[in-house]
Amino acid sequence: MTTNLKAGERVDDLQRNHLQIIQNQEKFCFGMDAVLLSGFVSVKSGTTILDMGTGTGIIPILLSAKTEAKHLTGLEIQEESADMAIRSVALNHLEEKITIRQGDIKEASAIFGNAVFDAVTCNPPYMIGEHGLRNPDEPKAIARHEILCTFDDVAREASRVLKPGGKFFLVHRPFRLAEIMETLIRYKLEPKRMKLVYPFVDKEPNMVLLEASRGGNSGMTVEKPLIVYENPGVYTPEIYDIYGY
Repeated sequence: MTTNLKAGERVDDLQRNHLQIIQNQEKFCFGMDAVLLSGFVSVKSGTTILDMGTGTGIIPILLSAKTEAKHLTGLEIQEESADMAIRSVALNHLEEKITIRQGDIKEASAIFGNAVFDAVTCNPPYMIGEHGLRNPDEPKAIARHEILCTFDDVAREASRVLKPGGKFFLVHRPFRLAEIMETLIRYKLEPKRMKLVYPFVDKEPNMVLLEASRGGNSGMTVEKPLIVYENPGVYTPEIYDIYGY
């Protein structure tokens, strides 16, 4: 099943249920944020999930093992990434459970329709304006910077494709938390659960995991923080558990 690899690609072991993923290190590889988001998602059996900006399909592939979702769909605008995602789905024999669709997040509701998914996940581009240097490699730049879509686009389309009461799960950066909350509420996505991620116990958080409910009542639970490292190079037990080691 590795004979369909293209130049620069490799197959990585996801350390869970024998799952694998095709990636190109020169383009863009998934990071810890995607893995932590997959561990944060909590859905009922039989759920339909849309992952917006799926990249090489890491979140749907992990969620196929971590949840009892009925079907998962990945939406990705970059043709090369979508192609790798499609081939990774086939590599794992998940064609009946995961569908990859090439398309624009800004047009998600036009592609899929309104109120069709039970849950939406998204690991969106974090950086705006001069926040961080634009990567000269375009696939990486698109993944990290708001070049092709903004968080407003993400929230708007998530709200549209979600069924009433549907859940929206995302990972983002704490420095944009005020804007994120305001945008979610404006699109009737009520924040319900939040977890801050700290690289070390004595450092500032560098990620935030959020769950919002479409049309939900106000009231949010702030969960116990997630600490990534006990010592340099040594994950905490919670991180090992999320990774499946």
